Amino acid sequence: MLGNFSYCNPTKLYFGDDSLKYLNAELPKYGKNVVLIYGGGSIKKNGIYDEVVKILEANGKNTAEIAGVMPNPTVEKLYEGVEIARGHKADLLLAVGGGSVCDYAKAVSVSVHCGGDPWEKYFVRFEEPECETVPVGCVLTMVGTGSEMNAGAVITNRAANRKIGHVFADERIMPRFSILNPKYTLTLPHYQMVAGIYDIFSHICEQYFSGEDDNTSDYIAEGLMRSLIHSSRIANKDPQNYQARSNIMWTATWALNTLIAKGKTTDWMVHMLGQAVGAYTDATHGMTLAAVTLPYYRMILPAGLPKFRRFAVNVWNVDPAGKDDRAVAEEGLAALERWMRELSLVMNISDLGATPGMIEGLTDATLSMKGGYKVLSRREISEVFRESLK
Repeated sequence: MLGNFSYCNPTKLYFGDDSLKYLNAELPKYGKNVVLIYGGGSIKKNGIYDEVVKILEANGKNTAEIAGVMPNPTVEKLYEGVEIARGHKADLLLAVGGGSVCDYAKAVSVSVHCGGDPWEKYFVRFEEPECETVPVGCVLTMVGTGSEMNAGAVITNRAANRKIGHVFADERIMPRFSILNPKYTLTLPHYQMVAGIYDIFSHICEQYFSGEDDNTSDYIAEGLMRSLIHSSRIANKDPQNYQARSNIMWTATWALNTLIAKGKTTDWMVHMLGQAVGAYTDATHGMTLAAVTLPYYRMILPAGLPKFRRFAVNVWNVDPAGKDDRAVAEEGLAALERWMRELSLVMNISDLGATPGMIEGLTDATLSMKGGYKVLSRREISEVFRESLK
């Protein structure tokens, strides 16, 4: 492990098919005013909403609601939520939903008591909150983002064609608690399930494909990837398999709670490319990542050849006998592509609504990151998008 670092994760997790009952243990720690945050209404159809409201009422909470949080939360929705939370004098923001709802709650949390435009403050200038924040709790219903145990928030500005994430340094922004019941994920459509699975895989890869030292974090990452591949194949054939879905849920949390980033520089270029696509098309996040992954990794493979070879052997069980390193590494990416197609992931951005006429704008909307094996030039970013169209 190279360098120096600290590690702290204050989020308390409750995991399992009976985990919602622990909301009763958490609610008394906060004041009476709770803002319940959720998405398009699926939690009302599947009964989760009623369960949560019943617990809130039993604990004597005065509840306001922010409903309709979309998969790519917009800046306009953020402004709306800030006003509701301010008006309610929120003591706790309770996010019930997937990663977008949890992300959104954190963005509201840092904006309620701070002045100025939160988009400019946190997603353009990347400032840290200098004011009081509102505690966040999460009841997770979809896995993928890892937002239940990190300090990240992603907001989309459609007018500017920008989708930007801010991983806050302030530990107060991490959820104080998260409730993870794998049964809540069983009603997801197949498309959303596999998009979440690929989001998890991409999170691990973004941290794995960096550095050249013998790093414990990489061994953990390889184990998480192997577990995810195994469980994803079971869930792809049998989405109701609780064991597979519970393993996927647990892997998602550990993929992005910063543990496997320790001692690493980390890449995040796939996310920059995918988020640009998401800003223009409003496509599902995991699918935007899938569509740009292979063109990007094939471009940077020569610069990170030893790690790509290791990825092939340790994650995909490629036999290196009699092959040079480049051949082994390329075989690993071929194995990755076969698995992606097995899950029916979207493999090009044209299927998400991107067009050749968008390439210039997509390139402009993409931040070039410096933590991976290659810093892409503007021309190379454009080339990745052109390859991703095919």
